[in-house]
Amino acid sequence: MLIITSTIQIPDWELLFSFARSSGAGGQNVNKVNSKAILHWNPMASPSLPVEVKNRFMQKFGRRLSGEGFLVLQSDSHRDQPRNSADCLDKLRAMILEVAVAPKIRKATKPSRSAKRKRLDSKKRHSEKKQNRRRLD
Repeated sequence: MLIITSTIQIPDWELLFSFARSSGAGGQNVNKVNSKAILHWNPMASPSLPVEVKNRFMQKFGRRLSGEGFLVLQSDSHRDQPRNSADCLDKLRAMILEVAVAPKIRKATKPSRSAKRKRLDSKKRHSEKKQNRRRLD
């Protein structure tokens, strides 16, 4: 069970892991051990995500989905399968946490009368300072 928040939890049966040979450093170990973890998850078919979180997820990460609608995450930064699998789960958790909370809607406000006055006074003082530097005719 992947626990994102207290209300969002993804059961293991939704997550499909596969493993492949990793590239990079590791000597002969990389030629014989499938340590790269590849995580496949279908966010649209997931009953674990609330609808509004699904919509925000699709809006932000929709271009990362495959043609079949699967999100594919992979990790080969470690030399063993369990740590790479945990790394994939951490990546998924971070992605879902980004869209879990709805962004605040900005309310348009106007500057107060005193704020306008302070701004204009500041501009006037700056202008006078520049004028005092000019040469007198």
